[in-house]
Amino acid sequence: MTRATNRRIHWADLPDRVRAAVEEILGDRVVEALSQSGGFSPGTADRVRTAGGRRAFVKAVSPAQNDRSPGLHRTEALIAAALPPTAPAPRLLGSYDDGDWVALVFTDVAGRHPVTPWAAGELNAVLSTLEAMAAALTPASVAVAPTAAAQLAPDFAGWRRIAADPPADLDPWARARLPELCAAADRGLAALAGETLCHLDIRADNLLIGPDGRVSVVDWPWACRGPAWLDRLMILVNVQVYGGHDPEALLRDLPLAAGVDPADLTGVLAGFTGFFLDGARLPPPPGIPTVRAFQRAQGDALLRWLTRRLP
Repeated sequence: MTRATNRRIHWADLPDRVRAAVEEILGDRVVEALSQSGGFSPGTADRVRTAGGRRAFVKAVSPAQNDRSPGLHRTEALIAAALPPTAPAPRLLGSYDDGDWVALVFTDVAGRHPVTPWAAGELNAVLSTLEAMAAALTPASVAVAPTAAAQLAPDFAGWRRIAADPPADLDPWARARLPELCAAADRGLAALAGETLCHLDIRADNLLIGPDGRVSVVDWPWACRGPAWLDRLMILVNVQVYGGHDPEALLRDLPLAAGVDPADLTGVLAGFTGFFLDGARLPPPPGIPTVRAFQRAQGDALLRWLTRRLP
């Protein structure tokens, strides 16, 4: 499972005005707040309970924790407010933004993250949910969502940045194929056309499995318009990282691959591989000390998969 940042703030650390705004949204006083693990945001991630017993999930952040995080919260507020009721996601109850602090208040979802390495039953439930979600979110009804190509263009240029300045520890297989990997990532970017609203950050710690087995998808700031198969490909990336199944066999057998050129899927995988390996070279962003190690682990795992698809 993804290791969380060790610098997350908590409900009690929020300014009085932010807590008061959350309580106004909930219509009651918060008497309990339990910080949640997982993810990388240095802001709050608390399941709260009010005096009257109402439960909700609250996330709040300011530039003091990380300068980019408030913008992500603002984007998520717009996305979450526009999600249709058919989306398997928590409902946004309200938000607060004073230009410094941004807080989002969601319905509470009882559940836990999937077990990793991935168990067959949970993986099947997630894949079924993502297939139904793609159908429910096509065509995308969220006007603020960018295209997947626009969202990922800077990221998919990672191999070009690596080629311009190869790190000393670059895998020899990759070093010998840098032009091919750059071209594959370009092809992957061109394959991302579509009108499905995609979450784009599907991984175990952005999923909750409820007591009834239902799967909820959380954390939507990266949502974009792309192909219906993209989120299911992303969960196979997570399977490659954490194990439990052969993602190549899953990709071969799943309906998501039907009608999609295998070279396009390889290109998307190449694009993400370059993004993770290139990003892992950078200094950690403020307040998020563990993200570079996470990116390196994902990049290394995806590179192993690419060696099977680009022998």
